[in-house]
Amino acid sequence: MGDSAFALDLNDDQKEIREWIHGFAADVIRPAAAEWDEREETPWPVIQEAAKIGLYSLDFYAQQFFDPTGLGIAMTMEELFWGDAGIALSIVGTGLAAVGVLANGTEEQIGTWVPQMYGTPDDVQVAAFCSSEPDAGSDVSAMRTRAVYDEAKDEWVLNGTKTWATNGGIANIHVVVAVVDPELGSKGHASFIVPPGTPGLSQGQKFKKHGIRASHTAEVVLEDVRVPGSCLLGGKEKLDERLARTRERAKQGGERVKNAAMATFEASRPAVGAQAVGIARAAYEVALDYAKDRVQFGRPIIDNQGIAFQLADMRTRIDAARLLVWRASWMAAAGRPFESAEGSMSKLYAGETAKTVTAQAMQILGGNGYTREYPVERMHRDAAIYTIFEGTSEIQRLVIARTVSGSPIR
Repeated sequence: MGDSAFALDLNDDQKEIREWIHGFAADVIRPAAAEWDEREETPWPVIQEAAKIGLYSLDFYAQQFFDPTGLGIAMTMEELFWGDAGIALSIVGTGLAAVGVLANGTEEQIGTWVPQMYGTPDDVQVAAFCSSEPDAGSDVSAMRTRAVYDEAKDEWVLNGTKTWATNGGIANIHVVVAVVDPELGSKGHASFIVPPGTPGLSQGQKFKKHGIRASHTAEVVLEDVRVPGSCLLGGKEKLDERLARTRERAKQGGERVKNAAMATFEASRPAVGAQAVGIARAAYEVALDYAKDRVQFGRPIIDNQGIAFQLADMRTRIDAARLLVWRASWMAAAGRPFESAEGSMSKLYAGETAKTVTAQAMQILGGNGYTREYPVERMHRDAAIYTIFEGTSEIQRLVIARTVSGSPIR
């Protein structure tokens, strides 16, 4: 292993940042959580508070994204989502679009567009990553949104409907994944920037959701949306080379090639796992405190083995989920390939853990857990999405199985 000793300790800088984020989550996010969940609206005042202290900014996320240990983003996500998942998703939702640009864009595109996604503390903006479609959720090869190149004007013309877009329609910048070569299936995709105020882009229906209600989720409709050639992420030359290479490999029956949407999701899966860990930890802490304080039959309910063992299992699962997330995050930062789909493993286990632990927390609180007076019912609703979005648990299992078996599973 050379000089680098294996360690699970955060360094002093990381500990300081974690405490700072935790303070914001405890003092600003938590007190506002119930209100914005009820309102089902984007919590602009909270995002602005985060922007004022530098927590909602390109600089902060870049610093965490390029943390050499890989743990910066994981730690940030866990603490924010410990505060509240809906509000936290409103704060970090822009990051998915930013990762889409970082994964596929040129340095010039990154420098031009990513700062505009965040705006300024006085003029806060958000961004949206638009990949899913009404008939193409997990099945990215069924995508229908088309991008056609108009050579005479050096413009791309986009048509289609996107769905489940976080910040869709209210975003300053939309990053849209579209089909440029239908014959190549999921390998014929590319990502495009749709700049602010571009004609033809509109918000479709806004979804009323079971959980994460403070986060805006909507359809994005694209009708003859024209964007300059410079808005194709990575540039036309790189796209043409990639498509030519893919066609050649297809002829030879060659290896699988990463597509634009998958490059984004692969990079973000451990971060989504960390969000789930934050929700699970929050619910576990509420249940632990309640079990210590709640007296039945003359003693605290934690003295009952049935309750104590549940809490032991909850804590064990949370720690195991965090370790999987940290491993995947560290591997990504170290440039180690996910040879056993470690990114998908972390998201799968953490998502399932959040769902299980929040349900157990509600059970420990009994009737109180089922009321909105206590936060665990909201946490339980929020956790449900973590086995569904950014790849369902079934899709994660499929990815893991395909990766470890080395053969496609139909």
